Amino acid sequence: MLEYVNYLLMGLAVFFIINRMLPAKGVRQITTEELKNELKDKKKQFVDVRTPMEYKGNHIKEFKNLPLHQLSNQATKELSKEKEVIVICQSGMRSQKASKVLKKLGFTNVTNVKGGMSAWRS
Repeated sequence: MLEYVNYLLMGLAVFFIINRMLPAKGVRQITTEELKNELKDKKKQFVDVRTPMEYKGNHIKEFKNLPLHQLSNQATKELSKEKEVIVICQSGMRSQKASKVLKKLGFTNVTNVKGGMSAWRS
């Protein structure tokens, strides 16, 4: 019996890990190459979810800094749900998490930049 409980717990752990790494449903994924064309569109909102220190060190000028840990509080105040939101971070993991947060807050048009600033610089 205990063996089955262990398998069940391991299965749940694997499920949650994989679920966190998968892109959020309904979130468009773009490369940094595709981002270059998107930056010209004034109707889009660009959000960098890295810490203020990371943002200060290096950022893309069109992006506004809304750190991931403050996103839930700030997003509805500072962003329009009617416009597309393009999200970036350092590697793409936090922006993916941020995309899920935005979807839960009712933002329907969310785009994640794959590879983040690391891919942008290379």
